[in-house]
Amino acid sequence: MRVAMIGTGYVGLVSGACFSDFGHSVICVDKDKDKINRLQNGEIPIYEPGLNELVEENVKADRLSFTTDLAAAVPNADAIFIAVGTPSRRGDGFADLSYVYAAAEEIAGLLQDYTIIVTKSTVPVGTGAEVEEIITRERPEFKAGVDFSVASNPEFLREGAAIEDFKRPDRVVAGVEDEKAHDVMRELYRPLFINETPMVITNRVTSELIKYAANAFLATKITFINEMADLCEKVGANVQEVAKGIGLDGRIGGKFLHAGPGYGGSCFPKDTLALVRTAQLHKAPTRIVEAVVEINERRKKAMADRIKNAAGGNLKGKTVAVLGLTFKPNTDDMRDSPSLDIIPALIKDGAEIRGHDPAGMDEARKHFKDTIQYCDGPYHALEGADLAVIITEWDAYRALDLDRLKELLSEPIIVDLRNIYTPDFMAEKGFKYYSIGRP
Repeated sequence: MRVAMIGTGYVGLVSGACFSDFGHSVICVDKDKDKINRLQNGEIPIYEPGLNELVEENVKADRLSFTTDLAAAVPNADAIFIAVGTPSRRGDGFADLSYVYAAAEEIAGLLQDYTIIVTKSTVPVGTGAEVEEIITRERPEFKAGVDFSVASNPEFLREGAAIEDFKRPDRVVAGVEDEKAHDVMRELYRPLFINETPMVITNRVTSELIKYAANAFLATKITFINEMADLCEKVGANVQEVAKGIGLDGRIGGKFLHAGPGYGGSCFPKDTLALVRTAQLHKAPTRIVEAVVEINERRKKAMADRIKNAAGGNLKGKTVAVLGLTFKPNTDDMRDSPSLDIIPALIKDGAEIRGHDPAGMDEARKHFKDTIQYCDGPYHALEGADLAVIITEWDAYRALDLDRLKELLSEPIIVDLRNIYTPDFMAEKGFKYYSIGRP
């Protein structure tokens, strides 16, 4: 099939590359000329393991191309995916749908034969209906379900494992309103049938809500285990063993039960907030999700106090080595990373920051400017520091040379916000070791 992918961010670029790898002919469109030039020159503007090779292979096979010209992609497409950003709107927390609606207006003027328009971006309930209304308004001669269809196809891609998630998903969700759209969506994902991938086909509003409900539930699991970690610290229990003990229950499951500094990233913060606002708008408030949003924001800010306490209650004039700046490993994404709350708070308390991240240094510079020192590696960051803080659990930090680390630090203090080391082992090595939810 011929696919047009509008937007070349994490979702659009990964989805476009994977669809082309399935054998579809894909044109990725973006207004950012610099980004398209880089893609045309073989440069990948985001960090995602395996994406570089996947794009290169399918460009060579003439199944994948990039352009800034929407008119070169839309008229011949069988399916058009809208995969533009939907950030939280300033002031009220609702999802900003201006890019989605602008794309719909432009697409409408270029449609010719029957085409399905698919919202791949994370959008609130009712967005598909609004997109359909925009196209009908722009092209009154077109009839929905006959000349065009609008469908919902939310993404469930984890940054750092996005290609695997696309090609071997737990499920594919598609929201359609007519038989034509149903048939096209099944054909697009037919290559997954060999893996017996479940396909949940429902109506548009249900599909839109599934995405928000899934992210809110996972954010709730993270927040729950973080609160249990706080309780563990008070009573002398071990949160990792608590997580294992409850996670082995098939009704609960072990995923997303890892205590830490709070969730971040491009999805959970904005999607939980958007769900809260949507529920309030429809007078069906989601009290649990509201609490999750509030608790998570508080938690990220409270991490700086933990670090300050580990330093003896005073950070003035002290140097802190921060290992990990992105919101999770295997990505360069800094959006809503805990480091964005922690580091400014440490600086405000008088600390000097030496930071390192295996992939996020360029993104970090956009946020922290010249307020921190950027280091070439973990050991460079540790040189002369008074204590070390692990914010992101990159593999590069899991087997550090602890003897070398001890020599580099002026004091053997480590604050591990991801629990990647064990307290007993670190004590044996002579460290003052602080972790989350463990005695």
